[in-house]
Amino acid sequence: MGALVAATAAAVPGTSWAATDVPPAQPLVKDLHTDGKACAAGEDARAYVAAAPQLSAVLYDPDGGQVSGEFEVWWTDAGGAEQRRTYTTTAKLSGSPFTLRLPSDIPPDTVVSWHVRAKDSQSTSPWSSAGDEGTACEFVYDDVNPEKAAITSPDYPRATDVFWVDGVGVYGHFTMDSPSDDVVAYVYDFIRGPHGTVRADQPGGAVTLPYLPLSSGPETLTVRAVDRAGRSSGQSTYDFNVKSGRAPVAHWELGDAAGSTSAAAESGTDARAGSGVTFGGDAPAGTGLTATAHLDGGHQAFLTPGAPATDTTKTFAFGAWVRPGRTDRDMAVLGQDTDGSVGVALALRSRETGPVWSFTVGGQEVSGGVPETGEWAHVLGLYDAETGHAQLYVNGRETGTRVKAAPAPASGAFRIGQAHGVRPWKGDIGDVRAYDRVVVPDEAGRLGYRKPTPLGHWSLETASDGTASPEQNGGQPLTLGGGAVIHRGPDGSCLPELDPDCPVVPYALQGEGDLQLDGRTAYAATRQPVVDTADSFTVAAVVRLADSEPDRPMTVLSQAGEHTDAFKVRYQPSLHAWQLVMPVKDETGAAETVVSQLAMADGGEGQGHRLAVVYDDAADTIRLYLDGMTGEAGTAGFANGWHSGGPLQVGRGLTADGWGEYLHGDVDEVQAFSGALRDGDIIGLGMGTDPCLCS
Repeated sequence: MGALVAATAAAVPGTSWAATDVPPAQPLVKDLHTDGKACAAGEDARAYVAAAPQLSAVLYDPDGGQVSGEFEVWWTDAGGAEQRRTYTTTAKLSGSPFTLRLPSDIPPDTVVSWHVRAKDSQSTSPWSSAGDEGTACEFVYDDVNPEKAAITSPDYPRATDVFWVDGVGVYGHFTMDSPSDDVVAYVYDFIRGPHGTVRADQPGGAVTLPYLPLSSGPETLTVRAVDRAGRSSGQSTYDFNVKSGRAPVAHWELGDAAGSTSAAAESGTDARAGSGVTFGGDAPAGTGLTATAHLDGGHQAFLTPGAPATDTTKTFAFGAWVRPGRTDRDMAVLGQDTDGSVGVALALRSRETGPVWSFTVGGQEVSGGVPETGEWAHVLGLYDAETGHAQLYVNGRETGTRVKAAPAPASGAFRIGQAHGVRPWKGDIGDVRAYDRVVVPDEAGRLGYRKPTPLGHWSLETASDGTASPEQNGGQPLTLGGGAVIHRGPDGSCLPELDPDCPVVPYALQGEGDLQLDGRTAYAATRQPVVDTADSFTVAAVVRLADSEPDRPMTVLSQAGEHTDAFKVRYQPSLHAWQLVMPVKDETGAAETVVSQLAMADGGEGQGHRLAVVYDDAADTIRLYLDGMTGEAGTAGFANGWHSGGPLQVGRGLTADGWGEYLHGDVDEVQAFSGALRDGDIIGLGMGTDPCLCS
C-alpha cells in the first residue's frame, strides 16, 4: 500500500507536499483575552481597563508551522468617524500565545473593538469574529478614578453626632455609596477587623455591610470605591465609638440562702423555685460565685420567672454554670418552649457514643463537649439572627458545628432545669444568664473562665538552716535533700574585674539565689501534694542544665502517686527536647501521653529555660510551654486526670527502680496553681513575679 501511494503522487505533474498546505485555524474566542479578561462584548460583559491594555490570543496552524498574528482594533471617534488600526506580530510556532500591548493614545470612555487572525507564509485564517461561533472583543479604557464613597449607618452614628453607641455584640449596618455610576465594589477596613471587599449588585449601586463589634472603644471604618476598570477612589473615613456589651436581660446567680423559695434576679424578674430545688450548694472555684442551687431531677426541679426571658426569634443567648449529678440520661439545663413543643433547649444529651452538651433551636441541634458527672462546666447557647446560625460554647470555647436554624416564637415561660421533652436537671446550677444580643467569643471565654488560684511560689533565694526554702506566702516550704544547696549570686562585695583574688561567682537564674542540684542524689520536695492532679493545674519553673550534652533523661518537676508520677517534666537528650509525661492511670507501666518542645541544653550558660505545664480538665488537654510558647507538638488531648497523693518533687521523678532521673543543673522560680493558666498568663511565669491572672 505504501508503494502505491508513492507512485500515485509521483504521477501527478507539478504536485509537491507544499501544495497540501492548510490555512491557519480561525482563532477561538475562548483563547482571546484583554488584560487577562475573557473576550466579551456588550455593556455588562465587555472588559474595562485602567490603562491601554494588552491583547492576547493563542493561534494555531494545522500544518504545525510558524504563524504570526494580525490584530485589528477599531472604534468610533467623537466626530462619528470609524477609526481602525492593524498590528502584526512576529512569527511563532503554532499553539503559542501572541500578545500585543496597545499604544497609550487609545481613546478613553470609548467602546473599542478588536479581533485577530492567524497568517502563515501562504494563507490567512478567518477573523476571530467571523461566523456563528465568532465575536468581536470589546473594552473601554477608563482613565478617571471614581469619586469617594459616602458612608452612613443608622445603628452606629459618627462620634461627632453621638459619642457612645450600643454596643459590643449588637450588629450595625454601614452603607457605602459612591456618586460614580461605574463603581462595582468597595474595599473596607475596620481598624480592629474585619476587612475585605464587598461587591455591588450592579454598577453604581450602594452596598450595605453588617458589622458586629467584638470589643468596646473607638473604631474607624475606612472605605475605597473600586470601579469596573479596577481604579480606586480616595479613602473615606468614618469614626464611631462602641459601648461595652449591655448586661443580660435576665440574670440569676442562684446564690440565695438555704431555705429560699425563689431566686433573686440580678436583672429581670425573680424566679420561683419548685420544691425540688435547694439553695446553698457548692460553687465552682475561681468564678466569683459563692453558692449555687441543687436540683433533684424530679418534676419539681425547676425555677422560672413565669415569662419568656427574651425574644428567641431575634438574636439571643442562654448560659449557666452546671454540675451534672449523672450523665446517663438526657437532662435540661435551660429551656423556653412554644406551643407545647421544644422552642429552645440547652441540655445534656446521653448518646451511645457518650454524653454531650446540646443546644437546640427551631428543631436544629448543635452539640459537643464531654459532660462529666460531678464536674463543673459552663455551657452557653447562642442564636445569631443575622447569620441564622446556632452555636454552642463549653467552658468558654466554641464547640460542635454551627447549624442553620429558623426558630419559631418561643412564647412559653423561661425555665431553669426543664425544657419540653427533656427530663429535668439533676445536679447543680449557678449564674444563669439570658442575653438579647450576641455574646462575642471573648465574653464567652470570660464567662467560662475559672480563675486559677496560686498554691505556691518558691523563689529559692534562701534556705533556713540550709534545709528548707520558704514559700513566698507562708505555705509549705521546699525541703532540700540529698546534698541540694541554695546558690547565692555575687553580692557586689568584690569585683573580679578589679581584684584578681576575687572569686568568680555565677549569677542566679532569677534574683539573688537558685537551687543547685548535683545530678546524683540532690532534690527538693514539699511535705504534702501541692496540686490536685485530678483537676486543672499549672506548675512552672526556670531550669538551666549544667551539661551541654547530658547523657541521660533528667526530671525537673514531678508529683507522684503510689506507683508512678501523675506528671513529670524532664529533659530527654536523645531527642534534644523537653517533655511533659502524663500516665493515664496510677499503675506501673501505664500508657503515657507525651508532648515535647525542642531545645538544646544550656550547658551551664545563659538564663536557662522557663518551663510550664498546664492540665486543663475542662478541655481535656495538656500543654507544655517553653519560654512562654507552646504549639501543636506541645499540646495533646488528655481526659480523666487522676489524683496523686505524693508531694511535689523538684529535680527527680519516679522510675521503675524508685527515685531517679536526678537533675544536674539549677532550678529557680517554682510556681504552682490550681486551675489552667491561659497563654497570656504563662508568658510572665519565671520572671520573679506572679502573673496577674486577670479575669
